[in-house]
Amino acid sequence: MQGIDEPVRLGPFKISLATSRIHRGGVEIDLRPRAFRALQVLLQSPGKLVDYKQMIAEAWDGVQVSKHTVAVTVGEIKQMLGEYGSWIHCQPRFGYVLEIPQSDVLIRRGWHYWNQYNRMGYENAMRCFEEAAQLDTADCRAWQGISSTHLMRASFVMKAPRDLARPFWSAHERAVAACGATWDLRLDAAYARFVFEHDLARAEAEMVQLQRERPNSAHVYIRLAMVYLAGQRLAEAGALLPPALAADELLPPLAFIGALLRLYTREFDAAIAWAEKNLDLHPSSQVVREHYAEALEFAGRFDEAKIQYEIASARADVVLIRLTQARFLAKAGYRDQALEMFSELQRSRKTEYLDAYLVALLLYALGRRDEAFRELERALEENSYTLLFLRTDPKADELRRDPRYSRLESRVFPDAAAAASSAV
Repeated sequence: MQGIDEPVRLGPFKISLATSRIHRGGVEIDLRPRAFRALQVLLQSPGKLVDYKQMIAEAWDGVQVSKHTVAVTVGEIKQMLGEYGSWIHCQPRFGYVLEIPQSDVLIRRGWHYWNQYNRMGYENAMRCFEEAAQLDTADCRAWQGISSTHLMRASFVMKAPRDLARPFWSAHERAVAACGATWDLRLDAAYARFVFEHDLARAEAEMVQLQRERPNSAHVYIRLAMVYLAGQRLAEAGALLPPALAADELLPPLAFIGALLRLYTREFDAAIAWAEKNLDLHPSSQVVREHYAEALEFAGRFDEAKIQYEIASARADVVLIRLTQARFLAKAGYRDQALEMFSELQRSRKTEYLDAYLVALLLYALGRRDEAFRELERALEENSYTLLFLRTDPKADELRRDPRYSRLESRVFPDAAAAASSAV
């Protein structure tokens, strides 16, 4: 049985009966005390009819009020719940019922898996969201979960972005049709402009507006920082880190973006310190471990880096970590091991997606430069958004010195190339 001090979950809302506070996505929502009391009555009897007599006795302490007053108060609650207001059903002349869909448990479980930020987590999340969508095809939360999982799979290059764009937008459109363009759905759409369309300007404009609307959300700062990193706007990306930390310092993606920022600004000692701190907070995170190994590598601490890459790779269910480890081995002089890993990864390519940009970096480290540039062509065909970090990624430093790089860059960033040409 849930104690009064434990928050009650209602869809995306976290409701504290002890403090009379409501949060959604880390943002506190105002609801006047009487309306909160009425909501509490409904929460304590889910799926059951709360007649007017019970509602008045418990929410108004027995003070007689009209049914109209009760209706107005319940209307406030429904308005606060937004797209979830339909969970409160009015039975004329009798009272109200809070009916939480059967899919709610699946939705909550799906987001639990989603927040693990690994391949297995996203696979489990997708199963939960798809099952919830089958139970209730009008449940926008299920479609939002499906679309957001597609987006994160693309973000972690678990599948080709080219193949995930259409299913993302299809599920996203169904979510919008079911519950309107909510703030969360608009944030996903803005990030999709970056991941799938490589439209940095539009992604930035939409995220800046979302940040104004909800300045206490760490997620918008994190995603906007990714856009700035891709655009070589490192100082602006760094300026987003303090407000993100203030909003939710324990959010795992903050550990990722903080490490990337320090790696891309070549502050490798700071990247090491950041990763060590965040490994204490997120000891099972494969991505934080890989960033730690990468920071040690670029700081010249190869022996330590090799150990950390081995730990990250042993735990990893994300191919990009094994690709990065193989690139390091080639660079550090372990060519035979790197070749063995590359052969194994190539065999797995029949059933598993390998991001071509990361394959190119591995091939370049092996000295197979023509093959590396062929992989970069493949990355362009697969619409890999990782190419957007070509200009800032320290792993691509040697590749950028190749005479063929400038032509590739002009194709990855056509707008920048056009602007440079017109300036001349």
